[in-house]
Amino acid sequence: MSDDGGEAGGDPNGGGSGDRSGEGGSAPRPRCLVTGATGYIGGRLVPELLDAGHQVRCLARSPEKLRDQPWSDRVETVRGDVTDAESVGAALRDIDVAYYLVHALGTGRGFERTDREAARIFAEQARAAGVRRIVYLGGLTPDGVPARDLSPHLRSRAEVGEIFLDSPVPATVLRAAVIIGSGSASFEILRYLTERLPVMVTPSWVRTRIQPIAVRDVLRYLVGSARMPDDVNRAFDIGGPDVLTYRDMMRRYAAVAGLPRRLIVPVPILTPGLSSHWIGLITPVPRSIARPLAQSLSHEVVCGEHDIARHVPDPPGTPIGFDEAVSLALRRIQEADVATRWSSASLPGAPSDPLPTDPDWAGGSLYTDCREQRVDASPEHLWRVVESIGGEHGWYSFPLAWAVRGWLDRLVGGVGLRRGRRDAERLRVGDSLDFWRVEAIEQGRLLRLRAEMRLPGLAWLELRVEEDEEGGARYRQRALFHPHGLLGQAYWWGVSPFHAVVFGGMARNIGRAAEAAGQGSGSRGKR
Repeated sequence: MSDDGGEAGGDPNGGGSGDRSGEGGSAPRPRCLVTGATGYIGGRLVPELLDAGHQVRCLARSPEKLRDQPWSDRVETVRGDVTDAESVGAALRDIDVAYYLVHALGTGRGFERTDREAARIFAEQARAAGVRRIVYLGGLTPDGVPARDLSPHLRSRAEVGEIFLDSPVPATVLRAAVIIGSGSASFEILRYLTERLPVMVTPSWVRTRIQPIAVRDVLRYLVGSARMPDDVNRAFDIGGPDVLTYRDMMRRYAAVAGLPRRLIVPVPILTPGLSSHWIGLITPVPRSIARPLAQSLSHEVVCGEHDIARHVPDPPGTPIGFDEAVSLALRRIQEADVATRWSSASLPGAPSDPLPTDPDWAGGSLYTDCREQRVDASPEHLWRVVESIGGEHGWYSFPLAWAVRGWLDRLVGGVGLRRGRRDAERLRVGDSLDFWRVEAIEQGRLLRLRAEMRLPGLAWLELRVEEDEEGGARYRQRALFHPHGLLGQAYWWGVSPFHAVVFGGMARNIGRAAEAAGQGSGSRGKR
């Protein structure tokens, strides 16, 4: 079942590796490759394909990010990058249907060239491997608008689709506008703008007509595309039944969520660039993601056809309407049952270097701040506190300092503290956690976080739980910083006087929270 109420079809057992027959042996089950499985759509598509009876292989730059997915033991995962022809070719071997769900986000220099080159590599390797079909999820582009007038974001998506359609491998290019689902960037922007601003001055693009689509329907079309006839090679517009302005969407969201009617005043001087700063301040979505999304709303994006239904028929009640899609998404959020979020994928420019574990690491200066605390509680109680850190639970020390650091990060285009958590209690590798990302988890023992805030260097935070010889637990905490240049050195020495308060208080209060939990008080300690 998908995050927002989607129902899986086909054989619930997923089929064996040696059985490629369909129900009753009448139709072959395509073997599928999914790129972008660590992202928002890819992470939801994989279980849908499995439940439909397909065999699935995932291509990921960091396969360890998929380790904690509930479906990880049902798929084959290979390491690779779509810009590396050799790894792409190996991943496509013996594959029938290849899903291309990756993009350069569209904010760095040369991203269009990167998108173009990656698509060409993928198409060429798919042809060489004998792949039967490529399925690509792109953006809905307005009719009659020259490519030069489109936002770089939409222009690049359209170009990638054309590359696949021009290749010898038959392609299905699905073109969607705003996707409504719990955890999607588009939905989070809509949600936070509407909930936090009862009266808002908005960009002129709030008058633009849009045809949103529920994530449940996107997944249904993606899964159904695997069985399209070999002679189908074209793009399909996909959308829900409602055509709305963004202002309509905010007002209808407010009605579904039980909020008072919102007063919305469009202001022409708020350009997409300026409005991306505005979105970054009000919502958890940083400017690096908000900008391409805001730019894509400058033109009307409405479906010109619904031909997809010829090949993937719409069951009764679908496509899902906007109000129902919002209701389903809100229900998932309230139930803390959000499978993937927009922040599932690493942000552009975020550090990806592995933690230097060699004590004699030759990569330059490596500063550390180490804290240790004996805790009069079981390791299990201590681990529960460690794993639930961040988000609404806070960071257990000097809340004002954390808040100020988050605001400073937002002001320079970073993610700040507003990303929160995907799940209030459980973490898995690859999860975003405020301005950190989970790099490693050893259940009951270790949580390692990598900083994704704007820093003149690379930073990690390690939280360890050990059994104490006296019957309790021992908490070990280590912050590491690898400075970049003189600015990085100055940053470390500038903030180090505050470490005793921030990191020292954090260690003490985590220990107190575990002790309180062990005594059955339910307290989480001071924050």
